Amino acid sequence: MRGVPVGYPHTKAGAKAAAANYTTVSGSSVFLTDKDARHRAVSVMAAQGAAGTSTKKADHAAVQAVGALRGDSRKASTKRAVARTGVLSAHVLGFDAHRAMVRLWTTTVRGSAAGHTTPKADFQSVTVTLTWESNDWKMKDSSSTKGLFAPIDARQASNVTSDFSDFVPAAAEDPVLSGSAGQDGFPAAYGRNERGAHAAAVSATMLYGDPRFFTDEGWRHRMLAATAAPSVLDSVTSDTDSTARLVMENRGVGADGRAADGSELITRTAALATRTISYSDQAASVELWTASVGGVAGKDEAQRPQVAFLRMTVDLVWTKGTWRTTAVTPSKPLVPSPPAMQEADPADSFADVGGASNAPATA
Repeated sequence: MRGVPVGYPHTKAGAKAAAANYTTVSGSSVFLTDKDARHRAVSVMAAQGAAGTSTKKADHAAVQAVGALRGDSRKASTKRAVARTGVLSAHVLGFDAHRAMVRLWTTTVRGSAAGHTTPKADFQSVTVTLTWESNDWKMKDSSSTKGLFAPIDARQASNVTSDFSDFVPAAAEDPVLSGSAGQDGFPAAYGRNERGAHAAAVSATMLYGDPRFFTDEGWRHRMLAATAAPSVLDSVTSDTDSTARLVMENRGVGADGRAADGSELITRTAALATRTISYSDQAASVELWTASVGGVAGKDEAQRPQVAFLRMTVDLVWTKGTWRTTAVTPSKPLVPSPPAMQEADPADSFADVGGASNAPATA
């Protein structure tokens, strides 16, 4: 946890980004294991008058999290702890110039990269209440309950603990969402630095996992024109058009994202963590640990959305005043253990997290 991201647009997307980042920070290993760092973070995130209550709630959550971060060791190791949060959807429950309420669907992974117990996945529904003060979104309250449970893809087996070493605190960073967008509605230009490259990589993986990527050719082409390097745009457009057609055929959905019986295509990709593979001011390669949900919300339980945990490598170049992708490539899985003794939710219940309006803010 480098610090708490601040400085959000006074928009719905800005509120989504603030809610997501504050939730991600609150679930990080440093926040959960370092009392001083936790209290400093709360003082930055909390609205005026809410810091005291927020600090007590954060301290209580930290006590409850210690067991999960310990794995099968006698004591939780901050250096080996794995505590990551990915935001799969963000639904604005209320918004005006002064306040916002956002409900997030998140997946969390908590455990240790030491010992023998594989870190465990979970899903939460987090409701964040925000207020606009001092030209920024600040948190008035946050509460969480169990979220929709999408089973892990049956083709993926859990990894061993040592495989998670690349995503302990010193090795990787939490994604940071900005909520900033250009006139075309896609992410605004990024800074010519390592953090900017990470942000561009996060946005690319999220946009590639958006349901509109598969169902809306016009949206897909505009997104690629805004985010892909000119040198690869034609080939990437051709490849993704083929991929999108295949997904729609396999899922039996039309251009509106729905099947004949009204079932809805559900796809989302969340970034759990990022790390630099290589970087210069001309080119960068960033690896992300992601959770992707795909399936159909309807009556056919065989099409129930499932989650796949993957490493993704995003290659980027600096061109046209921003970072643009040259390749977005899935690599080997990095799969936590599923929640213990928990049944998957019915397929039709996932309709609540579908649709463009529930897309998270990008980086």
